[in-house]
Amino acid sequence: MHVPVAVPVRGLDFCASMHALCEDICNRLPELKHIDMRYVLVTVRRARKPVLHGLQASLTPLRFAGGSRTMQRQGCTWAIQQVLTPAGEEALYILSFYLPRFLDQPFEEKLVTVVHELWHISPRFDGDLRRFPGRCHLHSPRQKDYDAWSASLARAYLACHPPPQRLRFLRYSFSELLVLHGEITGLEVQQPKVYPIRQAARCREA
Repeated sequence: MHVPVAVPVRGLDFCASMHALCEDICNRLPELKHIDMRYVLVTVRRARKPVLHGLQASLTPLRFAGGSRTMQRQGCTWAIQQVLTPAGEEALYILSFYLPRFLDQPFEEKLVTVVHELWHISPRFDGDLRRFPGRCHLHSPRQKDYDAWSASLARAYLACHPPPQRLRFLRYSFSELLVLHGEITGLEVQQPKVYPIRQAARCREA
C-alpha cells in the first residue's frame, strides 16, 4: 500500500524550496549530517484556523520504534502505509508545514521550527524518531531545553553564511509571497494509515 503524491508545477513551489533549505542545513550542521533528504518527503497542510498560534509543522515517522516495519499490538501484526517521494523513493519521514500559519511567523521562529523538526529525526535515520529517556521521550524531560537546543542549531546554521537564496522565501509572509509569485504550491498527501497485515481472532482496527 502506498500514498499517491501530486506534484506542483506553478508559482512558488514551497516544498521544493523547503527541501533545498533542509538539505543545506543538514549538509552544514554536523548534528544533522545523518539526515538524507532524499528519503524525507516535504509536504504542506492547510491550517484550519486563520490564527498565528497553533501547530506550525510536524514530522511523521514511517517506521515503528527502532526502525521496525511492523509492530505487534492487540494480537496482530501492524504496518504503516508506504509513502513514495516524487522521485519514486520510499520515504522514511514526512515533514509537513501548516500554511499559511507557518509562513506568517517571524523569520527567526520559522528557521527554528525547521531545525526543531529535523532534530526529531533519529540519529540512526531509520524511520523512527529521536527518543529520550523517561516519559517525555520526544522532547526530552524539559521542553525548554529542546527548544533552546533547536534555537542554538538555527544560529549555528546562520553562522555558516548559507546562500541567501536558500533562505529568501522564509523572509516573506504568505501574502507577500503571493504578491511576488502569484501562487504558492506544495505537495499534499493523506496521513499514512497503520493497518493490520496478520490478523488474529482478537485483532481490532485502531
